[in-house]
Amino acid sequence: MLTRRHFLSLSVLSGGASLLRAAEFLPQSVTFKGVEKFRQVVALAVAGNWAALPMGARVAQFGQALRGIKYVGWTLEIDDRVESPSANFLGLDCWTFFEISLGLARMIGRRQRVYAPSDLLREIEVTRYRGGVCRGHYLDRIHYLDEWYSDNAARVNIRNVTREVGPVVRLRGRGNDEMSLNPKLYRYLRANPALVPQLRQIEARLEKVPFDFIPKDQVAACESRIQSGDIIGIVTNRAHVYCSHVGLALRTGDGACRFMHASVTYKKVVVDKTIHEYLNSVKSHAGIVVGRPR
Repeated sequence: MLTRRHFLSLSVLSGGASLLRAAEFLPQSVTFKGVEKFRQVVALAVAGNWAALPMGARVAQFGQALRGIKYVGWTLEIDDRVESPSANFLGLDCWTFFEISLGLARMIGRRQRVYAPSDLLREIEVTRYRGGVCRGHYLDRIHYLDEWYSDNAARVNIRNVTREVGPVVRLRGRGNDEMSLNPKLYRYLRANPALVPQLRQIEARLEKVPFDFIPKDQVAACESRIQSGDIIGIVTNRAHVYCSHVGLALRTGDGACRFMHASVTYKKVVVDKTIHEYLNSVKSHAGIVVGRPR
């Protein structure tokens, strides 16, 4: 039986009123960090009328507004047992950087009179969780980027334009089981080892889904078809996982298409090299997938 919070979440997915909120299972003192930065970014967006921009340009604007925020990993691991939509403007990793940029772009597009942390948490719930609903369980969350693309494309939050951008190859002969092999790295899995077999079932299902990507030696030739705000998943040569990193495309005034991301190397959110140059700078990078926000 659905609780009222779960009903509100489902209403959002079907175009419910803007006042509906996310299913919050933990207090915002835990789930939302950096409220002042959130307010500053929203004020910039309202003053600049970013809501009038196309979705991709809007995502890129918010990405640029987050430049300089320090890199901090594991910010989604906020409790031993309870899962809840969350956001942290004090520290971002690659996933939370693109996710918050997208969530802010979706939120501001609703053209409300006032924007609150709950409004962003609602948008994050819609894209972070399988089917767009968090029920308070760790495995409600999408943990692998390849599933994030397919789940959000199926719900028309993004369009997977990888095949439109460039020639693709299919990833074959690799497991997608990095998390179940290393449960001690994850706070929830350490505290709840009974979740590991359930996680492995999800991984096994994902391993059966075809996964296509553009090889990195083809990216320079097709980079002109990538748009600002496109979500760029970095496919890896590493075993046990398909994607190892993610960021946003940013077309700059010089015509280049740069990779904007929360960088471990620079320890903050940066606008980096062009996408193909970035790929070529890391031996283990194999190519890209491209999602276009809608």
